[in-house]
Amino acid sequence: MPEQKAIVAAEIGLHARAAAVFVRAVTETGLPVTIRKQDGQPVDARSLLEVMTEDFGHGCEVFLEVAPDALIAGQTVGSAQSALMALSAVLEGTEAR
Repeated sequence: MPEQKAIVAAEIGLHARAAAVFVRAVTETGLPVTIRKQDGQPVDARSLLEVMTEDFGHGCEVFLEVAPDALIAGQTVGSAQSALMALSAVLEGTEAR
């Protein structure tokens, strides 16, 4: 399963604007990405409500994942991993602040 670890850099965590920026980036990948805390249950990263409800705070370590059986035609595990790396950069960069 493609997986990528990231640290939430936004000062207020994944709330409001930062969550919207992240969810929009996830949606643009076309992949069914999930996000979770270390020991938490995964939530749909395409859902603003689910992301904001999960309370991913500033400095929180999260895991982004895509189930291999969820890939559609033309998508590979490698392309999914590349997309997860780009999403990790959104979470860790200034775009999400």
